[in-house]
Amino acid sequence: MTVKRPPSDRIRLVVSDIDGTLVPQDKRVTPDVLAAAAALRKAGIALCLVSSRGPVGMQPFLGPLGIDRPIAALNGGLICTPDGKIMSRHSLAPETTREAVEELLSRDVDPWLFIDYDWLVRDGDTAQVRHEATVVKTVPVVAPDLSHHYDGVGKIMGVSTDVAQLRTVERELSVQLAGRANVHRSSEWLVDVTHPLANKGHAARELAALMGIEIHEVACIGDMNNDIPMLDVAGVAIAMGNAPAEVQKHAHFVTDANTHDGWARAMERFVLPRA
Repeated sequence: MTVKRPPSDRIRLVVSDIDGTLVPQDKRVTPDVLAAAAALRKAGIALCLVSSRGPVGMQPFLGPLGIDRPIAALNGGLICTPDGKIMSRHSLAPETTREAVEELLSRDVDPWLFIDYDWLVRDGDTAQVRHEATVVKTVPVVAPDLSHHYDGVGKIMGVSTDVAQLRTVERELSVQLAGRANVHRSSEWLVDVTHPLANKGHAARELAALMGIEIHEVACIGDMNNDIPMLDVAGVAIAMGNAPAEVQKHAHFVTDANTHDGWARAMERFVLPRA
């Protein structure tokens, strides 16, 4: 739904997506972003990251950004301390995992499974797997038969280069698994299937509660469909300029694109004045 409430006057916590938001396509944290993160610390505003990535793939950003708060991985399926201790998890029911994997395979969408720190793939030598391994600096576990690994799955990621097909999968699988799983695209070629409580809105609430902060004192910023749940609960909801229109309509504010330091501009314009 479109945001109707006014933005909050005071912000104590920023909950931020990573890919497409904090960093552009090259995954590089720019000097302006580093400066904005430092300005948040100086103003007493905490910064937490929430991502579709697994916890290992989030680790490289914590040191440069000075983050010493919990992080939410797998769209909130795992809440971890900065040093990797799992604080809470939300896993899919094995039968839901089986149904989702079989449905993805029937549509020629490659399923990947994420179980705590492990990333399981059927084939470790596809272009998509090699790309993901480079981006998130993680080595996958090759499991040709995923059916032996349906317990404790925090996220299923469906991968396809057919963007139109993934939009259809997102829409139809969300209906098929209603009440049992969330289904959201995390990029144009990735669709995530997670436990109903493993969404970024619940993650933002959980992270805020750990710090004794009310959700109306939280600013959330993101760029894709899986960011909508946190934009809908945030005291200040910010969409990236590169976000689709369907995401931007859930925000109080739209910042510049990630290729123009939109994250840093958002902190300067919409968050720091509310410290």
